[in-house]
Amino acid sequence: MRKVRKITARVPADLLWRARLATGKGITETVRLGLDLLASAEAAQELRRLRGKVRLDLDLAELRRDRVFRRFAKHGGLTLA
Repeated sequence: MRKVRKITARVPADLLWRARLATGKGITETVRLGLDLLASAEAAQELRRLRGKVRLDLDLAELRRDRVFRRFAKHGGLTLA
């Protein structure tokens, strides 16, 4: 389990209401979703900055075989070491 922190935050009531309405969740889950979204947006922005600067040498056929193998193993076909 991840370490958690209890926080106190002052937020505009209408913003919290709209966010809760959008998520259909309580305050804690709404705040978590918002923080996850912000972190994801930052990661996506960093990936966009790297666009064209990183050369990947991938074998698409190998990736597909691996995905099929892992799915098979996950459902009891094989045991992964």
